[in-house]
Amino acid sequence: MFLTRFRSLSDDQILEQTFRLGEAQELVARKADFENWEALNKGTQTMPDLAVPDASRPFLAIVEPQLFVSDIEASCDFYRIVLGFETRFIHGEPPYYCQLARDAVRLNLRQVEGPVFDTRLRSEQHLLSATIVLDDVKSLYLEYQERGALFHQTLKAEPWGARTFIVRDPGGNLIAFAG
Repeated sequence: MFLTRFRSLSDDQILEQTFRLGEAQELVARKADFENWEALNKGTQTMPDLAVPDASRPFLAIVEPQLFVSDIEASCDFYRIVLGFETRFIHGEPPYYCQLARDAVRLNLRQVEGPVFDTRLRSEQHLLSATIVLDDVKSLYLEYQERGALFHQTLKAEPWGARTFIVRDPGGNLIAFAG
């Protein structure tokens, strides 16, 4: 296979090689963990993950980020109305904890008194509370734009090949969406 001859070369050595455009595109796609150039352009990862679960140890399957908010009701409303999540449960009297879900994504909101993070630092350094990976990031961006989401970062192509945008929730949490 074409890529075999490049496996042991450094990036500088690869750049010194001569090859056809199609070969270069295949190389770029494979380095970005895509099966081919067409899959990279579509943004759909078609190559299986190389990590195979080891049956001799526990397998980590899902993560549920806990986001800290100052107003649980306003935050739940935002995630439901603007981001399209459904409330799975609300706990406490008065409520201080809830779980929201959209498709396979689960987010836990915990009401706290006062800021947990330095809001200026969070904003300047783009400190994310969660990243959600999906297959059609542009469509979701357009959906959220139509619903009036407040974007910390609009949709853009990242240097590593992903397309991302970041939403700011009422609690100041930055949620990245990547495809």
